[in-house]
Amino acid sequence: MGKTIADSLVEALLNAGVKRVYGIVGDSLNALIDSIRRSGEIEWIHVRHEEVAAFAAGSDAEVSGSIAVCAGSSGPGNLHLINGLYDCQRNRVPVLAIAAHIPSSEIGSNYFQQTRPEHLFKDCSHFCEVIMTPGQMPRTVTMAIQNAVSNKGVSVVVLPGDVAGLPDSTPVPEHVYHVTTPVVHPSDEELQQLASYLNMGKRITLLCGSGCAGAHKQLMELCEKLQSPMVIALRGKEYLEFDNPYLVGLTGLIGYSSGYHAMMDCDVLLMLGTDFPYRQFYPEKAVVLQVDIQKDHLGRRTPLTYGLCGDVKNTIESLMPLLTESHDSKHLNKCVSDYAEVRKDLDDLAIGKPGRKPIHPQYLTKVVSDLANEDAIFTADVGTPTLWGARYLQMNGKRRFIGSFNHGTMANALPQAIGAKVATPNRQVIALAGDGGLSMLMGDLITLIQHKLPVKIVVFNNSALSFVELEMKAAGYLETGTELVGQNFANIAKAIGIEGYRVENPEDLEGVIKQAFTSDAPAIVDVVVNRQELSLPPKITFEQAQGFTIWMLKAVLNNRGSELIELAKTNLFR
Repeated sequence: MGKTIADSLVEALLNAGVKRVYGIVGDSLNALIDSIRRSGEIEWIHVRHEEVAAFAAGSDAEVSGSIAVCAGSSGPGNLHLINGLYDCQRNRVPVLAIAAHIPSSEIGSNYFQQTRPEHLFKDCSHFCEVIMTPGQMPRTVTMAIQNAVSNKGVSVVVLPGDVAGLPDSTPVPEHVYHVTTPVVHPSDEELQQLASYLNMGKRITLLCGSGCAGAHKQLMELCEKLQSPMVIALRGKEYLEFDNPYLVGLTGLIGYSSGYHAMMDCDVLLMLGTDFPYRQFYPEKAVVLQVDIQKDHLGRRTPLTYGLCGDVKNTIESLMPLLTESHDSKHLNKCVSDYAEVRKDLDDLAIGKPGRKPIHPQYLTKVVSDLANEDAIFTADVGTPTLWGARYLQMNGKRRFIGSFNHGTMANALPQAIGAKVATPNRQVIALAGDGGLSMLMGDLITLIQHKLPVKIVVFNNSALSFVELEMKAAGYLETGTELVGQNFANIAKAIGIEGYRVENPEDLEGVIKQAFTSDAPAIVDVVVNRQELSLPPKITFEQAQGFTIWMLKAVLNNRGSELIELAKTNLFR
């Protein structure tokens, strides 16, 4: 058998350092699967849903720092990839998706499983092209991979199944993929202008995001010189939360009042490496400055006084000599003091008194954090697992915290844990799963068994879509359609050959978590947590308070007054 286009594709993947492909087989992928088999150098990670393949590839790329690959067969297989690829694109991780297509002679005939993949993937990728001839293959795949690694996002190669099996004599060139992060340095004039605004400030606050990765030392020096508190966006948590005396917490819907007021009370807000999206949490009267390596981020969330394009680390290093050292620490001291008080209040909620059921999710998250390895990788489902993870998981510079923090999709924690564990088999990987999120893609629990992945899944089982319930209450609606009944994930785990533990009493929690975490096998710890736990935002608007009051009145009028009693017992008494 001679060389095929699929063989050339596999050769190109190997040249790019690809070690595995996540996906589900289908006849339109036959030539590619056979080429992978014959190469013996790329592992096929068989998942149960293509959405999982895309999520897993994204977290693989995030923890490995290298391009990851997923594949879907024609039609429905392609469509299943899309949600996960949106998450990869918005998380800015390099992923190549191979989208198989119907036979080339049938394109445009409304053939079985026909879609338009070259259109479907346009909005969730930097690059999407169709390969129809042998001569296209090497160059198209090279461009796709280069786009993914240089733009930190998704590239899609569409390949009809019959074309993949065509003979191909085109040589695949060795290609060096340029993956270094460019040093973007503002001009001297821009730095002088930025410094002039900062030197005039009396109450300067920093808002820092994931673009601050690698700049921890420089940021500490900047805060010291300006006597500035630091507020962090969620994606900045893993890079900036530790060894930080200037930290005053998060802001936003899952943030703290200390972070909110540090921004609202400042006269200068300096945004560094963040695209924090919630406009209602920005100050209206302060001077707002922004530094970001992506020019299109400048000013798109709030009006700017001044913005410049630059990477955070090098910009700060060049800026420091131009700044006047501040000796006024009143703003910093007040914000840090407020944060200490808020942090104490949060920690006081993370308790588990013997016999007090259901278990508080704050206590569960604290126990997980305390017992996890120092270099553990945490993934979190959207909703309350992300909220409690943001507030109670302790970062130290070695741990990772991964989620769907931009795209905001459910069901991400298990798939992302799969990719993280495949990429880093020697690190502990813990998925903080919601009962709603886990049940959406639960079929891939079998993937843990098939590929011998000892992922630990901690389920926040409150028998509800609890974050949605809170949003409904705040808007004045009676929660409807949010109940999840009769799920015992420990029994489900045992039925398919995974270690399963169910915890209902707080006094049992620590021992069970220890047992699960020290096991060499995949494990689910199904923890019954309190459904009525309130996760309040740092600022409650009049509309939210009004909505909550309306909800309480509706609850009484609809004979659901017992919910109000449980709400009070949960949140007023510990």
